[in-house]
Amino acid sequence: MADPDTAADELIARLTDRELLGLLDGDSPRRLLPLIPVLLGRRPFVAGAVPRLGIPGIRFSDGARGVVIGASTAFPVSMARAATWDPSLEERVGRAIGLETRARDANYSASVCVNLLRHPAWGRAQECYGEDPVLTGRMGSAMTRGLRENVMACVKHFALNSIENERFEVDVQVDEHALHEVYLPHFRAVVDAGVDSVMTAYNSVRGEYMDVNRPLLTDVLRDEWGFRGFVTSDWVFGTHHAVASLEAGMDIEMPLRLLRARALPAALRSGALTRATVQRSARRILRTTLLHAATRDPQHPGPEVIASPTHRSLAREVAAESMVLLKNTAVDGAPLLPLDPGLRELAVVGRLAVTPNLGDHGSSRVRPPSTVSPLEGLREALPATRIRTPRDASAGAAAAAAAEAEVAIVVVGLDQHDEGESVVTGGVEVGVLGRAFRSGPLRAPLVALAHLASRFVRGGDRRSLDLRPSDVALVRAVVAANPRTVVVLVGGSAILTEAWRASVPALVLAWYGGMEGGRALAGVLTGAAEPGGRLPFTLPTDVRHLPPFDVEAKSVVYDDAWGQRRLDAAGHPAAFPFGFGLGYTRFEHRLLDHSLDDAGGTATVRVRNTGEREGSTVVQVYVADLAVDRPVAQLLGFQRVRLPAGAGTVVRVALDPGPTLQRDPVTATWSRRGGEWAVIAAAHSPTDWSDARPLRTATSAEESQES
Repeated sequence: MADPDTAADELIARLTDRELLGLLDGDSPRRLLPLIPVLLGRRPFVAGAVPRLGIPGIRFSDGARGVVIGASTAFPVSMARAATWDPSLEERVGRAIGLETRARDANYSASVCVNLLRHPAWGRAQECYGEDPVLTGRMGSAMTRGLRENVMACVKHFALNSIENERFEVDVQVDEHALHEVYLPHFRAVVDAGVDSVMTAYNSVRGEYMDVNRPLLTDVLRDEWGFRGFVTSDWVFGTHHAVASLEAGMDIEMPLRLLRARALPAALRSGALTRATVQRSARRILRTTLLHAATRDPQHPGPEVIASPTHRSLAREVAAESMVLLKNTAVDGAPLLPLDPGLRELAVVGRLAVTPNLGDHGSSRVRPPSTVSPLEGLREALPATRIRTPRDASAGAAAAAAAEAEVAIVVVGLDQHDEGESVVTGGVEVGVLGRAFRSGPLRAPLVALAHLASRFVRGGDRRSLDLRPSDVALVRAVVAANPRTVVVLVGGSAILTEAWRASVPALVLAWYGGMEGGRALAGVLTGAAEPGGRLPFTLPTDVRHLPPFDVEAKSVVYDDAWGQRRLDAAGHPAAFPFGFGLGYTRFEHRLLDHSLDDAGGTATVRVRNTGEREGSTVVQVYVADLAVDRPVAQLLGFQRVRLPAGAGTVVRVALDPGPTLQRDPVTATWSRRGGEWAVIAAAHSPTDWSDARPLRTATSAEESQES
């Protein structure tokens, strides 16, 4: 293979100015703006194609849970996959999405979303991997590796994007500590994993929109982290200045010919834009595209891979591994789950029991060729069981059906109307549409219309973390009619359960489980599969224990107190802590040894299955500074392990040093943070540190000298 830098320079020398500037924005005309939602599901969006030189351009497909083009495999949402705590499984999902993306004639997938879940009311929470930087970094890196076997991988949304309704207008203020030690480490992990492209966020950071934010796009992303790929804007309204964005380090305006198509030719001719700046971005784009073409799997997948039996089976496996068993108390002397194989009559109730519910209907929407609902999955798994359903949608009818059954299953939660991408959002910069919209008579009416429409469209940020009142009434009615009730929660992040969970013996968090979610749920409820999930966020008892969240905020401050860390620091117990999840067997964990330097480390943990059936657990290693009054647990590493009943093993867990390090804002160097650090192996985020061991640390230099 020719050196990609040299090959890129040779191509640039053969481009006309029109072709050269054409690399820097989408190839579609602006008149297609109203058709983007339709076209996104039908074909790749292309940017920078030059057919006469054989340059294919970047050929974009979205899809954090599958390919959005055509009828493709719908996997469980990213948050569900984070609950598997299994990067190897996520890499397999990435490989499958990459294959189907390429089979749809795309070469570029924006499937890696690593924005941190600062608050579970964020509308697009389901697209991310939870609240922890280490877990998020590991899962995002795995997705990146899987995708890159067939397509270029894009990570999004850089940076500090975790508000939906005001995503176009909100400014995020953040100090150096929180920025570099909380909200950016997982982005750097994905860059280190080889991601090809970065998509900027809509929001501004410290008063500068991300497309023109040179401190983050150039000083941090490129100069400090060494990123060599290309940067694209978020779509349509993510570019605020044609020339300034290029100079700041944003290479491609997506997906239409808007600001840059109008402004760059004149700027280049006048000298307001230098040719060197244009060529710098062109080189990044072409070099990355050429390198990908030379290193991807040489076998081009055919259409038969799309929603293939192999990928459907993987979707079912992931869904089962993601489901979190939150509660499973004894009823009549035995845990309610798994269901008795001799069960004669079962009631299945709830509006979501019979509804295909794959999650958000925004840019990540996947349209599979088929879906399996919870009711369909249970009927298939229990052919000898009579399954009762209500005569109508009322709580009374559900209670009547439950009273006639041995066990009742209530499926409640959220759908695309409750959370998701806010497709129509107030505050868009309509000036990108042309001069008449920048200061002319059309500007004010269009802005007002966008704000008005945003109040009526589905999705967006959640205004409550509770179930709908009708769902709460349903749960209470069914439990009153039948104490042997299982509640199945569907959604993309935290749902508060305090108002009703004390009366419910069994509780399962099933997420948006993808096209095979109904079969996976039936497998978990019947015991054919283990509920493998562990929470990728904390479930609080009170929303007031979380950071403030204002769906109409124009300015927010991000600090280092959120999720489990905020609860720990304030002394609030969680309803279910970060990393929590039950199974159908029991495990013991004991830390044997560990070591950590500035580059990483390892812990060895003895694990034993003390129960009566095969099962899995996630070994989690945490660190905390015990010098403070209330130690705050921080994840260092984790490893999923499966063992037969009674078996034991020793697991080696890779450790991330990030939580114990601090960055000097002047020199951009990292050093050990002061404190009395201790480490512990646990089944979930711990509150008791009595068995913790002092953290054994050394700098990399010291380790080298000792060896």
